[in-house]
Amino acid sequence: MRVLVVTGASGGHIFPAVSFIQALKEKLKDVDTLLVLPGRSLKSGIALNDCNVRYTSTLAVSLKISSANLIAAGMFIKGIWESLIIILKFKPDIVVGFGTLESAPCLFFSWIFRIKTLIHEQNVLPGRANRLMAHFADRCAVSFLKTKDYLNINRQKLALTGNPLRKSLKIIDQVQALNLLGLSKDKFTLLVMGGSQGSRNINTGFLRAVSLLKNAGAIQVIHLAGAGSLEEIKQAYARMNISARVFDFFNQMEQAYSAADLVISRAGATTVSELIYFKLPAIISPYPYAYAHQLENAKVLKEKGCAVLIMDEELDKDIFVSALESIINNREKLKAMCSGFAELSVLKADDLLVEAALALK
Repeated sequence: MRVLVVTGASGGHIFPAVSFIQALKEKLKDVDTLLVLPGRSLKSGIALNDCNVRYTSTLAVSLKISSANLIAAGMFIKGIWESLIIILKFKPDIVVGFGTLESAPCLFFSWIFRIKTLIHEQNVLPGRANRLMAHFADRCAVSFLKTKDYLNINRQKLALTGNPLRKSLKIIDQVQALNLLGLSKDKFTLLVMGGSQGSRNINTGFLRAVSLLKNAGAIQVIHLAGAGSLEEIKQAYARMNISARVFDFFNQMEQAYSAADLVISRAGATTVSELIYFKLPAIISPYPYAYAHQLENAKVLKEKGCAVLIMDEELDKDIFVSALESIINNREKLKAMCSGFAELSVLKADDLLVEAALALK
């Protein structure tokens, strides 16, 4: 069997795609897979775990009229042609798409050639590309039950699978994780991250909040800063005399999650799924753009009491400081936030998604 997997450039799309390929290879020893990514994903630094990969020339296109967007439109047209060549040469039996406009050409050509297609939506609120492709796909897998309300298609095409997580994400003992990171078992551990590209607003907002904490000496931080901010953030923690491990990007996330008491993050679909898996309370600040995906994702945790919601424009306000202090100084509140995860099920997303794909053949 030949299975082509196509997705966008962000970690939130690539991680589940790679996890799906790994699970598929474990299920079928004679499967031939091909992962198709936008060329700009080369800058992400995301481990692809020996996947067979092809890249297309697509760039992000907006509706603005500008020279840069005209170039992007030209690259997108080139990417359409490259997608057609990939389909014709690889001759897949099944095509699986994980979202974004950049994956649409492969899925569209698959529909033209009557190749079976499955799309997977990671977010609660489906993106425009998946909303469109849902009408052409043979099967639509979703990560959250609420997503079904946003897809105006035959319910028989839908499958609730959850969001495939990285195979490396195994829960380990907290003390062991802290030791691996060179951190103390006697301090409150905060994990700060802004998604696979980092977030300057979270970085600066958190540093300001920490500088105003009354008991900053009782905390330690694991901070995923993103590209370009590493040294600046390291120096900030040194000036405040706060113990911190700062990374631009960190591939051993099982260590970071297992070590943490509280997470400060965006609300990407993969992040929310990982927080549910590790049962980690969080202060979540949804990315304010991208079609309001992250706000809907954040509500999944907020409605169960597992997370405090801080809007992006509030990250540099005292409300963020108060939210931090109210959790760091109150273990009972932290425990209550953890208890909310009992109402959020962890699906075996890899297996369910593989089953959904193989059922098409």
